[in-house]
Amino acid sequence: MYEDTRTIDVRARPQDCFAVLTDYAHMTDWQSRVCEVRVLETDEHGRGKVVEYAIDAQLRVVRYRLRHFYDEPTSIGSEYLGGDFRHFAGDYRFAAGTGATEVTFRLAIDPGFTVPGAVARLLGRAVMGRSLQDLKHRVERVSDGAH
Repeated sequence: MYEDTRTIDVRARPQDCFAVLTDYAHMTDWQSRVCEVRVLETDEHGRGKVVEYAIDAQLRVVRYRLRHFYDEPTSIGSEYLGGDFRHFAGDYRFAAGTGATEVTFRLAIDPGFTVPGAVARLLGRAVMGRSLQDLKHRVERVSDGAH
């Protein structure tokens, strides 16, 4: 099991961060490891409620489905519904600051097979770091008006 929490400051409002992460139709445009995203069910606000992801995990493409929960614009939570992992849990939190939003990403994954602790930490940190950097870059470009 790999568990970690990472935080990054993004020069944008919490609403901007929330909007980018819930724009599933364009996620493959900016998330470097995301191969495919399909919204299977929407909530009463038209946001993805059940979403299926395909992620390039370097050794193979992994697929999983999540049910998302929203507290707009401060958080996005998820419940694992199935896929290539034994367990998957993650959430994003957005806290407004002076001129920036503190984005916190929490992730817990059990791949269902043994991975040495040092390797799991190395891969997990790389995945989380890349995901947050991709988010920061996209949100700051969008909020600056460059699409």
